[in-house]
Amino acid sequence: MPKIKSHRGAAKRIKKTASGKFKAFHAFRSHLLGYKSPHRKRRLRKSILVSPVDIRKARRLLPS
Repeated sequence: MPKIKSHRGAAKRIKKTASGKFKAFHAFRSHLLGYKSPHRKRRLRKSILVSPVDIRKARRLLPS
């Protein structure tokens, strides 16, 4: 059996933490930043944990 490959697009966006959770970056941070408040932009900088609903998807995309 060959090794299972990770989905490379997902691997660049989602990282697995030591405890087995998935860490990702916020959306809405790439453009059209002029009208967003500084407080909102500052909050979007921080990483987030993947929602419990999406953990199953993340596990399938990143098997390792």
